[in-house]
Amino acid sequence: MDLNDTGAVKSREDLAAYVRALAEASATPPDYWENVDLPRYLEAASRWIGSMDSWARNQGRELPEQPTWSLVADILRAACVYE
Repeated sequence: MDLNDTGAVKSREDLAAYVRALAEASATPPDYWENVDLPRYLEAASRWIGSMDSWARNQGRELPEQPTWSLVADILRAACVYE
């Protein structure tokens, strides 16, 4: 699964596969991953969620009233690199 293609995450099963792929990738994280341990990853996820309105504006998107599977994947992916 392409970790950059969070738009492909349309169902709970897709999200499970995406998280599995993230877990596999985290075993040997690429150089661009900023948050390689759980505390840093969770802190980055929290900060990104707090500022995702700006991300949505920059992407020309509106945040849904209820999170979608794809948005959850976006959060998980962003937490890998968000500072």
